[in-house]
Amino acid sequence: MRLFAFLLAALALLGVAAATTRARPVNAVALLGPPQETLAAYRLFTDGGARAPNAGVTPYDLNNALYADGAMKFRYVFIPPGARASYSADDVFEFPVGAALIKTFAIAADMRRPAESVRYLETRLLIRQRAGWVAFAYVWNEDQTEARLAPIGAEVPVQWIDEAGATVALNWRVPNRNQCKGCHDRDGRISPIGPTARNLNKDHLYRDGATENQLVRWAAFLDGAPAPSEAPRAPASFDAASGPLDARARAYLDVNCAHCHNPHGPASVSGLDLRAANPDPVTLGIRKRPIAAGRGAGERLYAIAPGRPDASILLYRMQSLEPGIMMPELGRQHTDGAAIALIREWVAGMDAPR
Repeated sequence: MRLFAFLLAALALLGVAAATTRARPVNAVALLGPPQETLAAYRLFTDGGARAPNAGVTPYDLNNALYADGAMKFRYVFIPPGARASYSADDVFEFPVGAALIKTFAIAADMRRPAESVRYLETRLLIRQRAGWVAFAYVWNEDQTEARLAPIGAEVPVQWIDEAGATVALNWRVPNRNQCKGCHDRDGRISPIGPTARNLNKDHLYRDGATENQLVRWAAFLDGAPAPSEAPRAPASFDAASGPLDARARAYLDVNCAHCHNPHGPASVSGLDLRAANPDPVTLGIRKRPIAAGRGAGERLYAIAPGRPDASILLYRMQSLEPGIMMPELGRQHTDGAAIALIREWVAGMDAPR
């Protein structure tokens, strides 16, 4: 009996120790230093599988997301205690030193039931250090118990059933550090893409059971944000009820293309500016001849040929899987059928020259 009582006491002590471990705050010191070997070392989550965010780690979602072969994404932001981010109506918010943006890529065995049999593939961190933003990728093991640093990238064989019932099999490509910069490049420096007012302005169901607009929830650590009704809001690209076709197509290009195709991005040499706020039809691509498309033009004359989607370089590159032609160049191994249909409808509805 005394042995049984001892075991109970030992288990109780282990439970206290485990609870104490789970309750430890985010490792803010680690976020400011060299990359940790495991994701768990940052203590951004209270569980080994990174399903339960730690105190100060806030989940968020976007009105429109970068396409990644149909994978799901779970996003979080961490702001150090006492620090504040700054609101911008047009650009990515300004984040303080020590902030982290966390994004986990995952698939379900059957994407028609996305809450069941979910497998995490990788978790990417963007950390605002004193010298600027840095990017690290962590790959999950098969047991889903640990994610380890992958500085040179990795390939993860994976298979699932997509929303149309088709089987998808590929080697998921985890980017190396240079490839991370390929998308997150602004004037030669790494920069976030997603957290803008127009993409965050939406309701979110939180773990505490509350449904709240994200800009309202972020007011706890965000300075200068207006009421959601006064902030810009991007329509959901594939929801016809959320806005007119032009706005939805522009919102898709804004998230999936404009991080490179803007005056400060790595594809600025193209002369295209695909940001949603760009008012110039020529730099948007309408009747614009290519500057540096090379064979990526496919003998087409214009980036966007109004009324003629099949004569438009934009559609040609979106529909391609051939290196040197396909756009985006990184982050996908399949074409985005819904996006192609959206942009095709948008271009087809433009007034053709008379």
